[in-house]
Amino acid sequence: MTPGSTTAACTALLRRDLTLAWRRRGDIAMPVLYALIVTTLFPFAVGPEPTLLARIAGGVVFVTVLLAVLLSLDQLFRADIEDGSMEQLMLAPQPLALLVGMKVLAHWITSALPLIVVAPLLASMLKLPSVAMPALVLALAIATPLLSLLGGVLVALTAGSKRSGMLLALMLLPLCVPVVIFAAGAVAAAQEGLPWIAPIAWLGAGLVMAVVLAPLASAAALRIAMDS
Repeated sequence: MTPGSTTAACTALLRRDLTLAWRRRGDIAMPVLYALIVTTLFPFAVGPEPTLLARIAGGVVFVTVLLAVLLSLDQLFRADIEDGSMEQLMLAPQPLALLVGMKVLAHWITSALPLIVVAPLLASMLKLPSVAMPALVLALAIATPLLSLLGGVLVALTAGSKRSGMLLALMLLPLCVPVVIFAAGAVAAAQEGLPWIAPIAWLGAGLVMAVVLAPLASAAALRIAMDS
């Protein structure tokens, strides 16, 4: 790996963000703890009937994971803007879109990946049949990076706002609805023994488009926010 190359810069930025996140391990555990608490409380709210819990398990897990990821999304670029690191990234010779993509990847690893690991446990607590577990994990593995990329664009757009948390939630909600519908639909189809690849394919197509376009949009939004 050539020092100063784009690959070296992206690797160094990813390592830096992961190291900083590891030093704040409590922030990584918070979304997981939130998801566990919400999932534990759901049977008390709707009743312990296994049939009812199994029917709503997929939707509950996806909505819980979505809200848990949203808790940490507001901090995606905030620390870099406050300490001046974002200005250094903009002045770097490497494309800003790639560097922003690395930051989104680090955020997904530290916030969404632990939730994917515990998702089977959450689903089993809600009596989701084991036959639907592969669809659940695969849908989460595609939906969560898609949400992180879409959220990265919105975080960049609201970077200059003092109340970005509420604004981010309002802007992200319409974009999350199709993702949740396709992801939960795949799990529901798997529960019924029906083909569930089609909703996963639509999610995959959305993820491919987001991987290409979202970092470019985030970089442009950050330049506008930093110049204003």
